[in-house]
Amino acid sequence: MPSKGVQAFTYIGVPNVSIELSVPKQSITRRDQGFWSGSLEVESRNIDSFFNKKGRFTFKVFHHGKQITEQWIDVNAITGNASGGTMESIADTPSIFHHDFIISYGLYEAGPGHEPLPNQHQCYITVTRNYSKWVTNLAPPGSEEEKKPFHRLVLPSAHDVGMNSMESSAALLRKVGGAAVATLLKRTDNTFCRVVDKLSGYPIELIAPNIIYSLSITQKDSLESMLRIGARYFEFRPARLHNSIRSRGALPDKLYFMHSAIPGMGYDTFLQGVIKFLRANRDEIIVVQLRWDGVPSDCAHPSSEEKKQYIENAIRDHAGGEINVGNLDDMKHRTIAELRRDKKRLLMLDSVNTLSTYTDDGNATINGQSIVDAFPRVLDDRGAQRRAGFVLIQCQATATNIQKALLHSIKDAGVTTSVLLATKGVCDHKTLPWCRDNVVDKCELGKTVVLMNDWLDGATVDVAAGLSRRRLAK
Repeated sequence: MPSKGVQAFTYIGVPNVSIELSVPKQSITRRDQGFWSGSLEVESRNIDSFFNKKGRFTFKVFHHGKQITEQWIDVNAITGNASGGTMESIADTPSIFHHDFIISYGLYEAGPGHEPLPNQHQCYITVTRNYSKWVTNLAPPGSEEEKKPFHRLVLPSAHDVGMNSMESSAALLRKVGGAAVATLLKRTDNTFCRVVDKLSGYPIELIAPNIIYSLSITQKDSLESMLRIGARYFEFRPARLHNSIRSRGALPDKLYFMHSAIPGMGYDTFLQGVIKFLRANRDEIIVVQLRWDGVPSDCAHPSSEEKKQYIENAIRDHAGGEINVGNLDDMKHRTIAELRRDKKRLLMLDSVNTLSTYTDDGNATINGQSIVDAFPRVLDDRGAQRRAGFVLIQCQATATNIQKALLHSIKDAGVTTSVLLATKGVCDHKTLPWCRDNVVDKCELGKTVVLMNDWLDGATVDVAAGLSRRRLAK
């Protein structure tokens, strides 16, 4: 009988929590802390209706037996499609903040399944403690831990923080149309260009919004939520709109986060959000690195004076005299206590050399194994670690570099079919346990370590905070 599978990935990081997963006539309950993955099958024979072969996949989170949330989507056992419910769109799956813990989750719709993409729908769920003040809690003011160097910390990071919504791209589409956006992608993204050549006659401009969703959106929570989940390091690529559309008035003429030539969050909005969070959490410290990887020259990069002006305006207008800006030297040589004393709780870096685990080939994966294989090859080079400004461990897959996967993602583009989301659960369940078990031994104690991920979640932060605790104890 026809059926469709749902592969679930869970992480529980707090006691007295359970996650119940169910499809018609099958359910699984997870109570143990840590990582778990398993499959459920929506079987047409288990659906009573003769004509309607949709079965509901549901997950519920309980705390001390009390239900905290229920999320669901209907899965057609015959066609494989998933629709309706609370997880029909990436934008409809924000993290849930409940007292002392956070629930992060997401769903990838596999549809009928196309090689090399997963054949089963993918759902990830993490339940972890509230990490809004995790640096404060690990190194409280006046504690011995606070006297340790800041570089002992392992900082969780939201990869491509500025691509967390369609707000800027939607405004662009309304003004210049999908054809213009498709043209921008063809001009600036070689992988996309090669795939588009294989889609001769396909109306790319008609599905431009879904293409952007599938290829560029890497986060789904607001900046405030990412900070509350626990992100403490961000890379931001500020640049102006592409020259071909800059004068057309689609968006204000200012600096935006750029994913290739696709604009995301405004740089001023980002700085304001970070400073607002720091004022509300007076012992937290955040690192921001500016860089321009992959941003085409037709998207004007800011001058040194313009970069200086943006940060000075943000501090003047929003810091209230409570925050000073630090730099790489502060990150490398100051203790946590010294940074707090001098109010240097926003450390701004600019194109600092890093030792990164990322490679185009290694991160171009569906199952994450090549990412894990690259970790020891990169990190075993202690000389390279010492020469670098800091160590950047990138857990996210870049499946958009797999031409066949990208082709299917574009043809079937939709708000739950992101090729980037397809890899989230399976990669995290390999990369994060490896980091948990190896980073303390593999990474220099005298270098800050960053743990970066798409779709920032509690498991990434829980692992980073645990590593920080162990490094502070040395």
